[in-house]
Amino acid sequence: MFSRKSLAVAGAAAVGLLAGTSYRRFQQELRTARLRVGNGSCVAETAHGRIEYAQEGEGESILVVHGAGGGFDQGLLFSRGLAQRGFKITSVSRFGYLRTPLPEDASPQAQADAHADLLDTLGIRNTVIIGASAGAPSAMQFALRHPERCSGLVLLVPLTWAPGDALRSVHRPARLAEVMLRWLVASDPIYWLGLRIARDLIIGTVLGTPPALVKAADQNEQIRINEVLYSVLPLSSRAAGLRNDARVAQALDRYDLESIRVRTLVVALRDDLYGMFAGAHYSAEHIHGAQFISYDRGGHLWVGHQDTLMKAVASFAHGCSQSERSESGDGR
Repeated sequence: MFSRKSLAVAGAAAVGLLAGTSYRRFQQELRTARLRVGNGSCVAETAHGRIEYAQEGEGESILVVHGAGGGFDQGLLFSRGLAQRGFKITSVSRFGYLRTPLPEDASPQAQADAHADLLDTLGIRNTVIIGASAGAPSAMQFALRHPERCSGLVLLVPLTWAPGDALRSVHRPARLAEVMLRWLVASDPIYWLGLRIARDLIIGTVLGTPPALVKAADQNEQIRINEVLYSVLPLSSRAAGLRNDARVAQALDRYDLESIRVRTLVVALRDDLYGMFAGAHYSAEHIHGAQFISYDRGGHLWVGHQDTLMKAVASFAHGCSQSERSESGDGR
């Protein structure tokens, strides 16, 4: 692990390089990123404190819970297309991200209760919840702790527990890539500079996706991946959440999967460089009636499958809404 001093030295070196090349461009893009996240959301006062969120679309509710390095903006990127398919998307910033502060208890269980509090504040009775990557633990806890509020659960390339044998068999980034990942996300200038001098490395580590897939993808997918890359900025507004996600990942244990009784869809990719496939497959096997969608190629950001995947998620969510209305006796 790098010390604060070494990270400060690296940051100073990056600023020095920027000062000699394109510091003004960095400053301009950072200002643009801050304006983007500063004007695209609302903040709700809840029983768990301030929770940032953004909404778009009309129709049945979907709550989107972002992954590591995200915020409400990443949730909207990940769920793009769902609002046009008849849903009202609420994308939340988890604890420590952007304008949602990090509380003393920032566990997935507490975050799940905060999701329920946000629904209360917004007047939403129940919702399908999408937990993407590191957003999966709190989404699963929401299904366990608030099943009456959860009409469906989508685990998208989820961070989930897997048995030891499965974990030993998954593909993990090389040690050098892991070291570079910690170095690159140390500060805004380091990350921004890395996008220019080590883009493939960032795609492979920060995004957990084989760079060759991105290069071979069509124009729409390349634009989407580029948006995700830049959505990490400003890192300084996400650092507390990133550190908390690291703590959650290190202490992750097996949830009571058999007690999840809501309709569930799990999505995973075999070449996910974060090695999420094993845990996703295990969870799908142990959640009653879970539907499992897998792809051989696409990496952590499911390159090449965005349209197909959003259609599948929309179909699943519509099915959850119809089932909820049927069970409640509402035939509308």
